Amino acid sequence: MTDLPQPPVPQDHAPLVDQIRACRICAARFAATATAHQPRPVAWFRPSARLLIAGQAPGARVHASGRPFTDPSGDRLRAWTGLAPEDFYDLDRVAIVPMAFCFPGYDAKGADLPPPPVCAATWRARVMADLPQIRLVLAVGGAAIRWHLGPGRMGDRVADWRQALARGTFPLPHPSWRNTAWLKRNPWFEAEAVPELQARVRAVMEAG
Repeated sequence: MTDLPQPPVPQDHAPLVDQIRACRICAARFAATATAHQPRPVAWFRPSARLLIAGQAPGARVHASGRPFTDPSGDRLRAWTGLAPEDFYDLDRVAIVPMAFCFPGYDAKGADLPPPPVCAATWRARVMADLPQIRLVLAVGGAAIRWHLGPGRMGDRVADWRQALARGTFPLPHPSWRNTAWLKRNPWFEAEAVPELQARVRAVMEAG
């Protein structure tokens, strides 16, 4: 995949973004994976953002592109939110902050490794402190849901989306193809939760 250019970084936010993009805490960890890749943190946020998309970690395609959700999971997530690509990637309104900024790699069987906890422990509180305008958090996947809403099973948390929304967080299953079976077993999600999700996202994006 052809690398996409990194977004321009405002001067008042350059230090933290640059620190994240230069982070190599997990270099030895990634070198020991089946992919033996180098860190490539994908940081995509500005202080003016009002919508936070809290994901898991970049996949292999995002690692190659340097831009979040440039994969089929991103296509599904954009469909759920109702956001066109130009709005989804609007840095002035949307922050995309995963639980780990780098692709964690695959294990020996080709399965995705989980986000290294050290990434969130190192960066997440600092990034959240630099996003004072957030009006709605989309917690995408189990790791993000646990960080923003506390312990609990992903399915239970998503089922209780109305209660979580009262706290400003919309819990979502990860849009990976691996959750297609879950979506088929839970048709209420696309019938009930997704229309409300789109309405809330639209309201946040259009707010002055």
